[in-house]
Amino acid sequence: MGVIKNIIDEVRFISAMNDTKKWVAELDRTSHGTIADDWEKICDQNGPKPAIMFEGKTLSYSQFDNIANTYANWAISIGLTKGSVVALFMPNKPDYIACWYGLAKVGVVTAFINYNLTGPPLAHCIKIAKASAIVVDKSLKQEWLDIAHGLSDVTAFLRGAVADGFNDLDRALNAQTIRRPNPIYRSTIIGADPCLYIFTSGTTARAMSRVFIAGAGAKPDDVIYIPLPLYHSTGGICAVGMAFNLGGTIVLAPKFSASNFWDDIVKYNCTIFAYIGELFRYLLSNSPGPNETAHKLKSCFGNGLRPEVWEQAEARFKIPKIMEFYASTEGNVFFINALGKNHAVGRVPKYLRKQVNFEIIKFDYETEMPWRDVNGLCAVCEHDEVGEVIGKIDVDDPRAQFDGYANDQEATNKKILHNVFAEGDTYFRTGDLMKIDKDGYIYFIDRIGDTFRWKSENVSTTDVGDALSAFDGVEQANAYGVTIPHNDGRAGMAVIVAPQDLDFDALSAHLRAELPSYAVPIFLRIKDHVEVTGTFKYKKIELVKQGFDPNFVHDKIMWLDPLAKTYVPLNSVAYGRIMRGEVKF
Repeated sequence: MGVIKNIIDEVRFISAMNDTKKWVAELDRTSHGTIADDWEKICDQNGPKPAIMFEGKTLSYSQFDNIANTYANWAISIGLTKGSVVALFMPNKPDYIACWYGLAKVGVVTAFINYNLTGPPLAHCIKIAKASAIVVDKSLKQEWLDIAHGLSDVTAFLRGAVADGFNDLDRALNAQTIRRPNPIYRSTIIGADPCLYIFTSGTTARAMSRVFIAGAGAKPDDVIYIPLPLYHSTGGICAVGMAFNLGGTIVLAPKFSASNFWDDIVKYNCTIFAYIGELFRYLLSNSPGPNETAHKLKSCFGNGLRPEVWEQAEARFKIPKIMEFYASTEGNVFFINALGKNHAVGRVPKYLRKQVNFEIIKFDYETEMPWRDVNGLCAVCEHDEVGEVIGKIDVDDPRAQFDGYANDQEATNKKILHNVFAEGDTYFRTGDLMKIDKDGYIYFIDRIGDTFRWKSENVSTTDVGDALSAFDGVEQANAYGVTIPHNDGRAGMAVIVAPQDLDFDALSAHLRAELPSYAVPIFLRIKDHVEVTGTFKYKKIELVKQGFDPNFVHDKIMWLDPLAKTYVPLNSVAYGRIMRGEVKF
């Protein structure tokens, strides 16, 4: 039976990979096919069919396309043209998808803005996108007004209400025709032109969603549940694209709710859902209910599902197939666990090795850089050896492109590794450590570099360090992420050089004003100096290993107590509560 099962699995895997290869083959940097072209065809083919279900209401494909057309015609009416950028600051709702789809019809780029942002981080995202206009939902109008004085060159349009400081978008849209704009408005767009800016990336939006169709076995009659923020690639591109590229139906949640999740899945007869790893922890923490196994699910897909949670979720919720994947929106390395093998993020067997763009190279933990031999070249890891994943950059291959970060050449340069296996070659650095076993299964181990994940968001250690250093009394700051049991990702921690009598109440208030809530560090370690490498980079790996145990770390440690809402000294009692999962972050 084992041999037969292996053969069947191999056939399924090859079939999925062939479908994926077919999708990717259609992508060309010089072609004039766009996502707007694709979706208009789908809308024509599925006119009365439900496209989006949201809060008890249903939009057909025809209705959805009509709303998108009003956004397209509005963009034309205010003089937006190919390459113009509109920032989209809106929570989950059908209008979110219709807005960017409509703008894509006339070549306008949409910048997805995280609706959790406020203050300087919000202003920074809008500035770096070089948006000339912003669409603001009524629920977020104050967040915009708080920063509008520093963005006088950005015209704000308010959706869902009328208020001082905004143009009335509802009125402007109502004045537009629902007829499709002339395709000539996007006739000069090619595959290399951006459709969306997703922090931290720019994407054509066609590629990623198509790959999931093959891996998840998605069909036109599937109903796909999206409880994730639409400003994220997993929900906003992969899940939305999977549905709309096939003519499937989306059930969109305003936000993730552990108490409503299974009720929604059953009520709407959902067959697939998108996840991030932390979602399963919340579901597992709920008391068991009948709907969690009364569903008609055939699969789910996402990333970040930790090994210790995988088996629990699979056994309790009876999900036939959990399809983990690995990708970065801006990068050129992509893995998908098409067979659903536990803990793996993908598989690349020997016979497909040359067709998949990646290498896992030896990593030097002392320098926190790829290891190089006496000739200055990198080396590939052996089976089960942990190393950094990289992808060769080739502008002529749609699988190997790296266009970099919009309007940020410095950040782009940091992600490019030169002279890897030969002089002159270039590779994209993922900043992630992985290993591959003898059967070709790939496993995520950890993240390195200048970012970590917390609360399903990317946290920049540079941004955290800058915010800390801007506070009077903090001389130096080195930020990094540490693991906390019963939590996914890494919680923020920082070593700071500061006096022992630093005003931590004021520091807490300062960080909350300067950073998104998920980026405010949980732990602060006070030292008299910060260790650096021979090239004067802050050392992080040893600090990560040392963690935040006050019985082991002899420096003063402060922690952000959720009840006190400020930094207080971390003692053994509080540490024990944190380690037992009794503190909710």
